[in-house]
Amino acid sequence: MKDILLQKQKEVAEVSEKMKSAASVVAFKYQGLTVEAFQNLRKEMRSLGCEIEVIKNNISRRAAKECGYDLEDAFVGPIALAFSKEDLVAPSKVLFKVAGTNDKVEVVKGVVDGDVYSFEQLKTLSQLPSYETLLTQLAAGMLGTLSQLSIGLNMLVEKGQEA
Repeated sequence: MKDILLQKQKEVAEVSEKMKSAASVVAFKYQGLTVEAFQNLRKEMRSLGCEIEVIKNNISRRAAKECGYDLEDAFVGPIALAFSKEDLVAPSKVLFKVAGTNDKVEVVKGVVDGDVYSFEQLKTLSQLPSYETLLTQLAAGMLGTLSQLSIGLNMLVEKGQEA
């Protein structure tokens, strides 16, 4: 009996550590997915640096509580967790994309950068462009402005030389 209790405490500590070190964690329902579909989902997540784990709800619930996350209502029924160590958006993006084509996948709740996110917040997050795309858009916007400024300054210099 004592061994079982120690084993469960160890599992809670491991999941808790994984939650703390993750950039984002998304809880989702997967009941009814075929093994092949679930494996494809795992592959897609892995390609983006994420991983999926199916953990007992009681263990997940205690780990979330240990981290200070209010996810009590998320762990009802068969739930899997998608972890991402670096990308805040990737798990939500993939899960909402899959949920759009497969009604067996349902995003429940998550933690992004230490904050608990509801379904609606995760959905909004999933619709944002990736970090790299946002940086590219910012750089392009700044480059365009700088380009116009340099053309304008050049025109002023040329006008000054003519006078």
